[in-house]
Amino acid sequence: MPKNKLKLMVVDDEPDNLDLLYRTFRREFRVFRAESPTAALELLETEGEMAIVISDQSMPEMTGIEFLRKTVAPFPEMIRILLSGYSAEMLDPSGETLKAADIFACITKPWDPAVFEETIAKAKATYQQRQAEKNS
Repeated sequence: MPKNKLKLMVVDDEPDNLDLLYRTFRREFRVFRAESPTAALELLETEGEMAIVISDQSMPEMTGIEFLRKTVAPFPEMIRILLSGYSAEMLDPSGETLKAADIFACITKPWDPAVFEETIAKAKATYQQRQAEKNS
């Protein structure tokens, strides 16, 4: 994998979704796949910060929001995106839970590929801006 590409991790307990997201973003990013939040946390320990993490909300051991919240303190610069069958308003009417997990965007399934790719482009630009500010 080329080292100059930004790292993107997808976390989903459905292998088909992991494969689809890997194929969608592999040309632009170094893509890491995790089949559970625990595997994702272990991957973050070994690989370090990802530019972007895309996590499914509904997984057996913990929700995507719970997982993403655990990544805020160790990786404050990371961009977090949540995939869910429910809208952000349905998941978190007050907005406080999503804010605590520092979620950049909530993408509703089934997603529009153009909207998804636009969201990832914005996430990438935001991450790069954060890095530039941090290094200036």
